[in-house]
Amino acid sequence: MNAQIKTHVSKVLCAALVMTLAACASSQKAPATADVAVSKNAVENAVSAGAADLAPEEINAARAKMMRANEALAAKDYKLARELATQAQADAKLAQSKANSTKATTAANALQDDLRVLREEVDRANKPQQ
Repeated sequence: MNAQIKTHVSKVLCAALVMTLAACASSQKAPATADVAVSKNAVENAVSAGAADLAPEEINAARAKMMRANEALAAKDYKLARELATQAQADAKLAQSKANSTKATTAANALQDDLRVLREEVDRANKPQQ
């Protein structure tokens, strides 16, 4: 009876081990479709933020890596596709940040110019009449 229980427990443990290993292996070989889709969204968001004009090198790098990720995905090289998608996402986020920074700097400079003109007008208005 004890031997039967040990055998049954061993079978259950072996089944659990096999299922765990299969789950680990399948996540490595699963298509990187979600990763590529997330990166594609990051590239689109960067382009919407004006990265094509304000951070062309970064957005071009992101687009090139997205293209290579799609090629790797089509070739079922999911590990490479996942890596390239991650790199493309990082490049796209950098491009978006640079674009947003450039816009903020431009707005700050315009505000400084407006303030300078306003100060000149105030000074001119307060200048004693002769």
